[in-house]
Amino acid sequence: MEKVSGLAGVLAIVIAVVAGLVAIPGVDMILVILVLGIIGGIAAAQDGAIRMYLAVLVLPAVGAALSGVPALGDYLAAIFSNLAVAAAGMSASLIVRRLIEMVMGAVGGLTGGSSEG
Repeated sequence: MEKVSGLAGVLAIVIAVVAGLVAIPGVDMILVILVLGIIGGIAAAQDGAIRMYLAVLVLPAVGAALSGVPALGDYLAAIFSNLAVAAAGMSASLIVRRLIEMVMGAVGGLTGGSSEG
């Protein structure tokens, strides 16, 4: 599963860049990037979760700042916007995984039953 997840993450980034440069008619590229990001986040390390959450916040701001660059600004803004969507998908997976771990830990604590007292 880690290889599939890693490949999906790489594809999300590559497609985010390509879709920022070239319009692909008839395909909702944002949805494709989001789904690939979600799949990419399934096996992503929880250690990097904070950086991924930060990327979701920073990438749109960077794209907006670069939009003023003559001749390339619109492309750069689109690329960074697409990368933010990929990061949001990965972040969503990381959040869900963390919530599942918390719930499973709480359930395990309830049923683990150490008999003190």
